[in-house]
Amino acid sequence: MIPRFVTKTVHAYLDYPVAISLIALPFVLELGGSHPAALWLSVVTGVAAFILTILTDHHLGLIRVLSYRFHLVVDFAVGALFTLIPFVLGFHGIDAIYYWVNGLAVLTVVSLHKPEGNMQLA
Repeated sequence: MIPRFVTKTVHAYLDYPVAISLIALPFVLELGGSHPAALWLSVVTGVAAFILTILTDHHLGLIRVLSYRFHLVVDFAVGALFTLIPFVLGFHGIDAIYYWVNGLAVLTVVSLHKPEGNMQLA
């Protein structure tokens, strides 16, 4: 059995820095060498992640209109997309590695989510 230790609180504290890094790191790492989308997909996803975090019903959400469960489903979808997109768009080198590392990190965090009360992800 996998120990699930990423609580809603821990996840909330990770969301803002992750969103900011998705916006900034593509420029720092100079992504886009294998495909222009390698740069902009992360930036757009980072902006969307920032908005999602603001709208999520957790203690760091500013306008709590989206359920935390919905937030986790979106995170899972982004993780899966980031893992697959290098194959679909033909990213290679640092572009591919960036998306694989981020995708697997997101999928890991979501899979280690510790359900609270009667909330179940699956």
